[in-house]
Amino acid sequence: MAEVPAFTPVNLLTGFLGSGKTTLLKRMLAAPALADAAVLINEFGEVGLDHHLVERIDETMVLLPSGCLCCAVRSELAEAVRDLHSRRERGLVPPFRRVIVESTGLADPFPVLSTIKADPLLRHHFVPGTVITTVDAINAGAELDDYVESNRQVAVADHLVVTKVDLAGEGGVARLTQRLRRLNPDAVLSIADERLDVAQLVADNSATRAGTALSQSGFFCEEPPGLPERSAGRHSAGISSFSITVDKPIDWTAFGVWLTMLLNRHGERVLRVKGILGIAGEARPVAIHSVQRLVHMPQHLENWPSEDRRSHVVFIVDGLDPELVKRSLHAFAVETGASN
Repeated sequence: MAEVPAFTPVNLLTGFLGSGKTTLLKRMLAAPALADAAVLINEFGEVGLDHHLVERIDETMVLLPSGCLCCAVRSELAEAVRDLHSRRERGLVPPFRRVIVESTGLADPFPVLSTIKADPLLRHHFVPGTVITTVDAINAGAELDDYVESNRQVAVADHLVVTKVDLAGEGGVARLTQRLRRLNPDAVLSIADERLDVAQLVADNSATRAGTALSQSGFFCEEPPGLPERSAGRHSAGISSFSITVDKPIDWTAFGVWLTMLLNRHGERVLRVKGILGIAGEARPVAIHSVQRLVHMPQHLENWPSEDRRSHVVFIVDGLDPELVKRSLHAFAVETGASN
């Protein structure tokens, strides 16, 4: 068995909803230098989809139950890491040399960062690694204005990776960079283009906060100054997640028109749409996702991720009635029932 480190680094990949975490994770897992990483993925929603979109389902990938990694699932995060460690010790999984945790876009990162240090077993075998935060160049300004979580995700980062710069323009990226620097002046700031060396995002570096801090959690600080407080155990008011399942193939044109109308009317309140669709006349599933009014190019997956051939769409909304969304999809885009 290949040698494993005395202390296995745990890297946190965070960032607000739709900022490109899964895209960056796919790229990281494709890098030869990260071929020996175990991955933990958490989503805020009823149906977990990121492990299908990453397309690397094996014994070193664990999807945590739906919920927020920063509150109710903290104990499950520790349990998942302990389980990976036990399975590695017994030779039941490949000898991974690091763990990457992709947190939900609504996670306050601070409790996540303290989990390793707080658990008696884990702190003897694992060590906090770098924190990577993806920042959406299109929507980050509004998100930083409205959401405490977005500010904290930026403030804690060792690496800030700005995504979607080709859509934002030079002026928008420059203004965002200035704002990020005010929140976190010492993070390494990178652009998510072909020049980005993803292996450097997790490289051991004594200059990172995880390596130099004297705080209880092992990071630069637990509570950076100048950020608004959040209510204990709650996300920003009005944010909720729900899913719609459609049993029969969906008419692609009708769905596209429906989604366009929904985002045109309620785009500011539809924070995220992500789904895997079974399209009429298509053998392969189609993955769709959007962030507010920005709809990304649909992706044809090579295979269905499971035997379930139904369409599943997950919504994360702010102050929007889930029943209205479900009824409108049912009435406009499908003739079969849509259910939870």
